Amino acid sequence: MTGSNGLVVRVLISLTAAASVTACAASSPEAGRPNTAPATSVTQPAAAVSSPLASPPERPEAAYGLTLAAAELFIRHYVDLMNYAAATGDTTAMRSVSAKGCVGCGKYYASVEQVNEQDGGLIGDYRERVVEVTELTRTGHEKVSAATNVTVGSYTARQSPSATPVVIKASPYTEEMVLAADGGNWQMFEMELRRR
Repeated sequence: MTGSNGLVVRVLISLTAAASVTACAASSPEAGRPNTAPATSVTQPAAAVSSPLASPPERPEAAYGLTLAAAELFIRHYVDLMNYAAATGDTTAMRSVSAKGCVGCGKYYASVEQVNEQDGGLIGDYRERVVEVTELTRTGHEKVSAATNVTVGSYTARQSPSATPVVIKASPYTEEMVLAADGGNWQMFEMELRRR
């Protein structure tokens, strides 16, 4: 979402796989077991935030549960929540679906609470758009890892009203995400944004 000026959320996460990792691809005979519903939004981009004053996006009904399809839809929803937080500086909705120990989430909160569209810190096309969720993999009964390809447009960021603006060029990124089960639904356990 951001550039080398410290706004980029870069959290080193370890995506270690146990010997029992189950990869999920559309052609895999194990894909969807016990998940029976394929993801229905593979080509849908993350919804744009219409206004910095809009309410946070609601979690789609299909993003509830612990299926792989629900995991993909939750990831897309989480990106929408990130966009809302970047627009408003309000991270409440993101925090409600993130693990308390998520280091990458914490760095993202701190970044957008300080620099966001509502306070004039972000101007332009800073919103993340999901291109594709790939490598959706169960890493045990209670966790899923995924690589999410996103694009971000060109925008200007400034740390404070008197700071020199920094122009960030449009770029593709990969969100490395780990989800964990929480009360029968997925929550964000860890994330890292990497430039491709």
